[in-house]
Amino acid sequence: MEKLAVLDSVTRISDQLVRILGQNPGKFTLQGTDTYVVGSSNPHILVDTGEGKPEYPPFLRTVLESPRHPSLPDISDIILTHRHQDHVRGLPSVLSLCRELWAKRNPERPFIPPRIHKFPLPASQRDAVLDGTVSELQEGDYTPAPGGNVFHDLADGQTLIPSGLPPGSDSRDWTLQILHCPGHTTDSISLVFPADRALFTGDTVLGQGTAVFEDLSVYLASLQRMLDFRDKYDILYPGHGPVVRDGPQTIRMYIDHRLEREAQILAVLRTEPPGGSWTTWTIVSKVYEGYPESLWEAAARGVQLHMKKLEKDGKVRSLGGEWKVEKWELVQ
Repeated sequence: MEKLAVLDSVTRISDQLVRILGQNPGKFTLQGTDTYVVGSSNPHILVDTGEGKPEYPPFLRTVLESPRHPSLPDISDIILTHRHQDHVRGLPSVLSLCRELWAKRNPERPFIPPRIHKFPLPASQRDAVLDGTVSELQEGDYTPAPGGNVFHDLADGQTLIPSGLPPGSDSRDWTLQILHCPGHTTDSISLVFPADRALFTGDTVLGQGTAVFEDLSVYLASLQRMLDFRDKYDILYPGHGPVVRDGPQTIRMYIDHRLEREAQILAVLRTEPPGGSWTTWTIVSKVYEGYPESLWEAAARGVQLHMKKLEKDGKVRSLGGEWKVEKWELVQ
């Protein structure tokens, strides 16, 4: 039974899906990172790997120790929804576990390592956490991409099924369609899962609360794109928090929330500014005046991203200054 406040470390969500918590609960990770084992039997697809906490592999082991096909790999493919450490740092320990379990069951046969899939970052963007994780991987623990890279690059619209499915398997139990959904990060993806009429959302949409983002314009466009696929899913499998049963309605709520916040900011800018001009911080003080001031610092980042979107839309103009004291005016 799905729980709304406290989630079990290992929960069977459907006949084709098991969720395992990353054992990293916290202010921003909620009950911890949700990782998912996809497929009614092995070889499975693993969606995300957690943060690398030592408590995580034993829970993954319990899910993988009784496969129906002992001569096939437990996990043939690993998909990383985006580059953040709570989704990728568990990769070395997951690969080590895959090798260990294979050796236990097939000591005379060569290990079949998983493929690792991720949407590529722009050529100009590097990520220290991702680079550090890759540097820890051992040759032979993963199947490299044709060009020799660690990651098999995902593409928008691509369909993915595990490699090495046994004859007679119904691939619909494993099939995932890739949707590039930047905004939270440039490499964020969602995954359409027809078997459950579900959408894996990574950190673009969470099971509780709202998500953070790097670029609001891009983020809203991704939310709308996800909503455009609503005929393919009913429920959401998020990167944090419980399963969301009213998926399309929740995504619509995310969009409406951001548009309402934008309308509030524009309404503030139409009033007389204190001290002769509006800054990001004084906008925060008006929009969030009913909230404790301890929350204003976190709110300021979101307001600044709203301002950058409004500037891109041609609705406001920056008059300069560092981000919290950056001055703004309406474009008449």
